[in-house]
Amino acid sequence: MNIERASIFAKILKLPEFGVVVALIVTAAIFQSFNSVFLSRAVFESIIQAVTFVSIIGIAQAILMIGGVFDLSVGGVAGLTAVVSAKMMTQWHWSVPLAFLGGIVLGCLIGAINGFMVTRAGLPAFVQTLGMLFATQGLVQVVTGGNPVYPLPSVVTTIGNSNFIFHLGWNFVIWVALALVGDFIMRKTTWGRNIYVIGGNVEVARIVGINVRRYQLVSFIVCGALAAVSGELVMCSLGAGDTSIGTGWELIVIAGTVVGGVSLFGGLGTVAGGILGVLLIQCVQSGLVTSGLSPNYQLIAVGIILILAVWFDVYRRKYRITAKATPSMEVMRVKSRRGRWTNKS
Repeated sequence: MNIERASIFAKILKLPEFGVVVALIVTAAIFQSFNSVFLSRAVFESIIQAVTFVSIIGIAQAILMIGGVFDLSVGGVAGLTAVVSAKMMTQWHWSVPLAFLGGIVLGCLIGAINGFMVTRAGLPAFVQTLGMLFATQGLVQVVTGGNPVYPLPSVVTTIGNSNFIFHLGWNFVIWVALALVGDFIMRKTTWGRNIYVIGGNVEVARIVGINVRRYQLVSFIVCGALAAVSGELVMCSLGAGDTSIGTGWELIVIAGTVVGGVSLFGGLGTVAGGILGVLLIQCVQSGLVTSGLSPNYQLIAVGIILILAVWFDVYRRKYRITAKATPSMEVMRVKSRRGRWTNKS
């Protein structure tokens, strides 16, 4: 019995999300000691409500980063798709479903542009997506004239204010569904495993026949689509296409994903870990607010957490205990794995 318990405990310790779960528990305990209302139902619901929007993007960001790239434009994409969807409903008189679909298509288009410029034109992901962030933020102001877009149809605010599950509504349902699908794809499908191979060693991935450009392009498109979904959900909650939607999200998404164990260098991490990392960042921010500290300390805390997480990622990548294989051995190992995945499929 003791051996079985020790084996179970060892397996738990090996879970990639174990560290961030422990950090979440410790963080909650610390803030609860400062303020007894931190673990109250109201605060918990507000944390989940806030984290759903950003962590929807975190799902796609985790996939991108595992594959060796990242997207800094997600906040701008979320804001632009939200105000364009709002314009479609109010001034262009599109139906609500068609306007939502139009916003998602726009997000996919922006993601495709990012993917094409990175994979085909050879631009670094940092430069391309940072430029797209500025472009989309500017387009938000051009489209709206700097003013919120409203009034939206009543069904939109009904979706945003729904609370049929634990005082949470469609935002929570969509978040959970997307998280489960994303985590399943990365853990259990050949497509997800190939993303890990690409992030681990892109040259080996090419040698064994993985179409690196296609995988990364699709990942960018998915990221644009989920940014659009997130922006539109915030639009529903606010009841307007506000120009502030998506502002600063790129920092929170990157920080949370890295904190959750997803490597900036690719090949390591999980979607579940990325989501938990975003949740940890939100817990820290909410804890600072409930403790009565100035909101200005939130950015300081996020910045420090991001620096520490990246430092740990570099340390882990440099010193993790793995056998160093020669390139030929690594190629043979990846080919063997791909053969087993194909046979299972």
